[in-house]
Amino acid sequence: MERTPIPVLTVQTAPYEDQRPTGGGGLRRPTALFEGQRNYLPNFVQSLLSSVDLRDRQGCTMVVGSDGRYFSKTAIEIVVQMAAANGIGRLVIGQNGILSTPAVSCIIRKIKAAGGIILTASHSPGGPGGEFGVKFEVSNGGPAPDIVSEKIYQISKTLEEYAICPDLRVDLSRLGRQEFDLENKFKPFRVEIVDSVEIYLNLLRSIFDFNAIRNLLTGPNQIKIRIDAMNGVMGPYVRRILCDELGAPANSAVNCIPLEDFGGQPPDPNLTYATALLEAMKGGEYGFGAAFDADGDRYMILGQNGFFVNASDSLAIIAAHLSCIPYFCQTGVRGFGRSMPTSTALDKVAKVMKVPVYETPAGWRYFSNLMDSGRCSLCGEESFGTGSDHLREKDGLWAVLVWLSILAARKQSVEEIVRDHWAKFGRHYYCRFDYEALEPRTAYFIMRDLEALITDKSFSHQQFAVGNNIYSVERTDSFEYIDPVDGTVTKRQGLRIIFSDASRLIFRMSASSHVRATLRIYAESYEKDPSQHNKEPQAVLSPLIAIALKISQIHERTGRKGPTVIT
Repeated sequence: MERTPIPVLTVQTAPYEDQRPTGGGGLRRPTALFEGQRNYLPNFVQSLLSSVDLRDRQGCTMVVGSDGRYFSKTAIEIVVQMAAANGIGRLVIGQNGILSTPAVSCIIRKIKAAGGIILTASHSPGGPGGEFGVKFEVSNGGPAPDIVSEKIYQISKTLEEYAICPDLRVDLSRLGRQEFDLENKFKPFRVEIVDSVEIYLNLLRSIFDFNAIRNLLTGPNQIKIRIDAMNGVMGPYVRRILCDELGAPANSAVNCIPLEDFGGQPPDPNLTYATALLEAMKGGEYGFGAAFDADGDRYMILGQNGFFVNASDSLAIIAAHLSCIPYFCQTGVRGFGRSMPTSTALDKVAKVMKVPVYETPAGWRYFSNLMDSGRCSLCGEESFGTGSDHLREKDGLWAVLVWLSILAARKQSVEEIVRDHWAKFGRHYYCRFDYEALEPRTAYFIMRDLEALITDKSFSHQQFAVGNNIYSVERTDSFEYIDPVDGTVTKRQGLRIIFSDASRLIFRMSASSHVRATLRIYAESYEKDPSQHNKEPQAVLSPLIAIALKISQIHERTGRKGPTVIT
């Protein structure tokens, strides 16, 4: 019996002015906006699809996945219906719509897809009162570069119609191929539902010595681990890879069922929100702990008794131990990349290893360019994102497997490894203050006035006395990045104050959401003397923080008594 072709409809719409991607081709907004505003999601999806040239779009393959948050299944259905109507030939989708961000990057690269669409708002809360997001990956498996984001935005401002096949229905639970005949299309539209973990797992097998990790987790000197998936996308990956493949007991993995509201907690792997993991680790039963964010690209590492490894130190320690990973023994190490706010701990390792360090704005898309050109092997950000040139995204589980590989090779505890690193390279005391949900205009004017203050000639060489400490300003700037690959200039990426003792203060606005603003203050102080490595970061950095609060007037101007989150 012949199937009736599915109609392709053109729907009239009106543009929205607020659909500028915030970086990496991503749009993150309150879920209620996507759910309640007429055509809000279809408008952005159409703008995104239209940003791909027609000749490249016709018959191409794209990958679709989500972190499982509320509204994902509805959104996937709309994405599928619109992809079909816009000439996409094939979609590869994770079973039940679930794919981590690293897995999407992996599949795009493996099957040479034209790109991918990820439905995630990263570490932001889920549920009807939370946030939702749409992120565009390009053909290298990385976030869309700024030129693509700008093209999406320009299309969105004049959009008058979108194409959709509203009668097209896909069974996301059934593995395998589904085909659909469409009106006025010569070839059927294909959807392939794939195992969410398998392709990514195969890549990891080619990178790591799984036998060494398995022996660490199951052998005579095994360590107990505690892994918290925070009810995000990583549950199936943790169970399949760490438990089934590498032998960790099933009860090592907690919060492994993806939930639409992430269990009512922000899926943010830090000391503020991953408190259950921190408390479990403080008990001393577990030798290694880790948590992941909603879409699996960020992570946090804890050692026995709750010993916290900050993300900048983690990046530097990984860099110093790449010889533990078979992948790097084969490919070599070409260079390192870090975002400007990330501590300079990585730079110390790079100097010893005689490899270059690229200091970029925040945003993985800048690293993608470096890796595509063969300049960079390992990259990281202080916001708990680390990855290598095996993908073009940060990769939380990859970072955890690197740490387990280091533990297997060194036969020391997490804390011993970190302290040995400090003894060799020095300790970079570091913290980040996040002031979240600020009124955007207030945050903008704080940053504007601060830039005027620190870039004035009179600020140069100024001294600040705080207690017994005297800090002399050596240089200040508004950070600007010139891409060494294509010469693209990116300006105003944060304000820097660098003192004569190499201490740093950095102020940066986060652009993840348009409704409220987040202003971040970063403080860093370097200490070479091992006898001074046991201090509390807050105590060491309090004079720098006092300077930051004084010159920014952030408490006076926002009415806040302190930051929302301290990392």
